[in-house]
Amino acid sequence: MIYFLVRLSVYLICFCLSFWALSNVQFQKFTNVSKPGKTQMLLLLLSMALAYLCGQFLLSLSMGF
Repeated sequence: MIYFLVRLSVYLICFCLSFWALSNVQFQKFTNVSKPGKTQMLLLLLSMALAYLCGQFLLSLSMGF
């Protein structure tokens, strides 16, 4: 149970940090500006992917998993 809570908190912290970091990237230059929903979805998916990679890295360093 504790391991689950640690993993969940690591992933949530990594997600918040990656979303904060990627929010400064201007994705409007790369996407169609007339559809801002797709740009926000791109930001969300990239944040989730980056959070998963960073979380896996941190968990493998700290817990040996």
